[in-house]
Amino acid sequence: MKIYPIETGNFKLDGGAMFGVVPKSLWNRTNPADANNMIDMAARCLLIEDGQRLILIDTGMGNKQSDKFFGYYYQFGDHTLDKSLQQLGFNKEDITDVFLTHLHFDHCGGCAVWNKDKTGYETAFKNATFWTNENHWNWAINPNAREKASFLKENLMPMQESGQLQFLKPNATTFVTESELGFDILYVDGHTEKQMIPHIRYKGKTLVFMADLLPTVGHLPIPYVMGFDTRPLLTLSEKEVFLNTAADNNFHLILEHDAHHQICTVKHTEKGVRAAELFTFDSLFG
Repeated sequence: MKIYPIETGNFKLDGGAMFGVVPKSLWNRTNPADANNMIDMAARCLLIEDGQRLILIDTGMGNKQSDKFFGYYYQFGDHTLDKSLQQLGFNKEDITDVFLTHLHFDHCGGCAVWNKDKTGYETAFKNATFWTNENHWNWAINPNAREKASFLKENLMPMQESGQLQFLKPNATTFVTESELGFDILYVDGHTEKQMIPHIRYKGKTLVFMADLLPTVGHLPIPYVMGFDTRPLLTLSEKEVFLNTAADNNFHLILEHDAHHQICTVKHTEKGVRAAELFTFDSLFG
């Protein structure tokens, strides 16, 4: 098995929205805001090369939306999904599986592209199976008013219409559920219904792709919960249980949205679980 980070682009979001009720005087220490109160964000995905499978975890925003849409997110840098794949010697046709932690546009926007005639959308990965779970899929295609702007039909429906969509099944009796993709999955419901957090054994370490359970290192304190979460009190308990488990077992946490840190470990302190060490993929695995 080989694992690679896939940088799909950097963008900015409102710092207050990213930290909910936490005062700016606190979160600004770890995630400094610009003059418009915007903080740096990444759309970091993960590629797993495992035998005959090439698994992409999340896909970033994609590039099919309008200039007006992208104008809200102040994109910066030159990372794209295609460039990152090409730098590793791959292209979209090589991907066998696309695993989606959840279906918000910044995690699955790259799943679909305009068709050749620009009359509609089609899947971007012609040879891949797209993996979500049925509870989250139904939640996404019948969105509540709070998340409606994040669940975009043009991202979702091509997966179903192409026949490439498959559902994974959670196991309510275990902390993590085994999956046919070769890694375990933690299901969490605070951010959105049945978000999936992969746990991957790699070179003697447990790597956990954090998605929106822990967007950045700055979100480690338990009360530091995004304003986007649908059930923030549930996020509090989910984070507490997970972070204590991560500290006890020396998990290596891959940060999808931290523009400045790729991986961290955590430790127990008098103030709760906090960062222990910070790594890049290169520094950790060479």
